Amino acid sequence: MLSVYLDLALGLVISFLLLSLLVSGVNEAFVRLLAIRSKFLWAYLRDTMDGSGADGKSWLPAKVRDVFAALPFVRDPRPKHSDQPAPPEPGALPTQENKADDTLVNLLYQRVQEIDHPKKGRTSIANLPPGRFSVALMELAATEPDGVEGFLGKLKAMRSPLHGHLQGVWEASQRDLDRFRQGVESWFDGEMQRLSLLYKRYVKWVLAVLGLLVTLLFTMDGLEYAKTLLRDNAFRASVTAVAGSGQNAYDELKARCTGGDPMPCVTETLSQPALVRMLDQALVSVSFPEQGDPSVHWNGGPWWERLTTPSHWPGFLLTYVALLFGAPFWWDVFRRITGIKSRR
Repeated sequence: MLSVYLDLALGLVISFLLLSLLVSGVNEAFVRLLAIRSKFLWAYLRDTMDGSGADGKSWLPAKVRDVFAALPFVRDPRPKHSDQPAPPEPGALPTQENKADDTLVNLLYQRVQEIDHPKKGRTSIANLPPGRFSVALMELAATEPDGVEGFLGKLKAMRSPLHGHLQGVWEASQRDLDRFRQGVESWFDGEMQRLSLLYKRYVKWVLAVLGLLVTLLFTMDGLEYAKTLLRDNAFRASVTAVAGSGQNAYDELKARCTGGDPMPCVTETLSQPALVRMLDQALVSVSFPEQGDPSVHWNGGPWWERLTTPSHWPGFLLTYVALLFGAPFWWDVFRRITGIKSRR
């Protein structure tokens, strides 16, 4: 009995893990295709260094729809890509604010462009190490006659939001250059962690939508799948009993599998896992015959019938809630059930 429930738990975990991986894969493909991470980073850098755009709007999106609509398609905050190495001398900062030039972001990009590769003519940098950021700012400060003091004065004249952050770090470091560089690195590292949390909060909404779409596309009824697994286990147990019994048990199996010979029924049931049969309920399914090429089937009619049947809705809800936990959660559960140890 324990083995039956263990098989049931393992089957459910594997199914939820596979569907969660599909959700994560679709999301990752979408994010990479639209370069969301890179745009998110540079939107933050523009807001922090140069302030809002010429239209007075913040570059960093404030709503979920802006992350996956306005940010990818309307306002691209990334600087233009350059295939040249960083200039030997950093550019000079202007003495007054100019929203149209995005001066600070472009000067920063010049100091890090050697780690870049193009993506549709724009930078693809999606992760800027805090150490590299602090060094780039120190290089910009070194061009000023008064060093960091002059650099901070220029930032104040430009009305850059970065001035307030760096001024506090400069005072906290007691005007020591090495401690200032370390302070900038620590400050930027904290900002990247905060930005990462903000990004994940937005992505959770997208994963929730994708999880719902996957559940409905495959019409994956978690309760029905659990019942199917239990039936399969019971059927396998009966086949095992027949193998060690006499003619009477064989006649019972023959009566259960209608027809003259029960062997095709037994073979088909044992060779087709329950998960495969459940995935055949998707809007589009693929079959792999023993001979010939794979074929694609449109299951519009049966799919819609399952989708509009109220008795399936609790199972759909179970599957959807399970997908919200994410692939890492189900992988951890799978490891605990099977005893697989993680590498450290």
